[in-house]
Amino acid sequence: MLASLATTAAALPWFLPTAAGVIGACVGSFLNVLIVRLPAGESVVSPGSHCACGAPIAWRDNLPVLGWILRRGRARCCGRPFSVRYPAVELLTALLFLACWRLHPPAVAVGGWIFLSGLLAATFIDLDHLMIPDTFTLGLGLVGVLYSCAVPALHGQAGAFFALDSLRSGTASLEGLLIGSGLVLWIALLAGAVLKKEAMGLGDVKFAGAIGAFCGWHGAVFAVFGGAVVGTLALPLILAGRRLARPAVTPAPLALGARVPFGPMLAVAGALYFLVLHGPVDAWFDRFLPLF
Repeated sequence: MLASLATTAAALPWFLPTAAGVIGACVGSFLNVLIVRLPAGESVVSPGSHCACGAPIAWRDNLPVLGWILRRGRARCCGRPFSVRYPAVELLTALLFLACWRLHPPAVAVGGWIFLSGLLAATFIDLDHLMIPDTFTLGLGLVGVLYSCAVPALHGQAGAFFALDSLRSGTASLEGLLIGSGLVLWIALLAGAVLKKEAMGLGDVKFAGAIGAFCGWHGAVFAVFGGAVVGTLALPLILAGRRLARPAVTPAPLALGARVPFGPMLAVAGALYFLVLHGPVDAWFDRFLPLF
């Protein structure tokens, strides 16, 4: 399998990155379905894609990104506008899949696709509803542990003895899950005691654990504190992201003193760690931890 990928990459260097982007766009189209239907308790399988007027959407109008552009953001059946969020999610997923493929070995990249897809869906659901379904917290955490055992390279374990590498990688994943969720839980409890109200929900606690399952405890700790920095710098963008809700969704109001979703901040920091910052962050931990 790896040999055939290497042969294809050598003969057609553009093919695999392009395929990664196309796969990402198609996955992004499915993520749009999850983002809309999961919080509403609807099936993600049936009915098929349909307009708000009830008419089914033809396959040619449902092509990721292109379908929205060719129809100028309007339904063929009744002319209703489609939210720009749909192509935005598809394009963002395509770019993240492409970046993941270029930055990681194939087996790790596929794990990254699963991880980043979960982060994206959780982000937009949290922006709309101030909650993250267990599918993207408990489910993503479980998948992270299982994938870590199946692909030890996800946590840098690539020795000659697979069983030992698998055990070490699975242990690193569990460690990240427990430390990530435990850290956010303690922050939430302490902040709640000081502020006399709930500072963070259990969804954020479980979401940090899911990030740790894929990124280890270094990545989980970075996601928590890096997410706070991201939130400080990018709060206007987070608020703008809430404005991209599809027309049928009215995001929960954000008044002065209201709860701001922390899930998107965790997701951005977790994605940055997985894609580009794992090297310098791990080096920082390795350098400073012996001092304590």
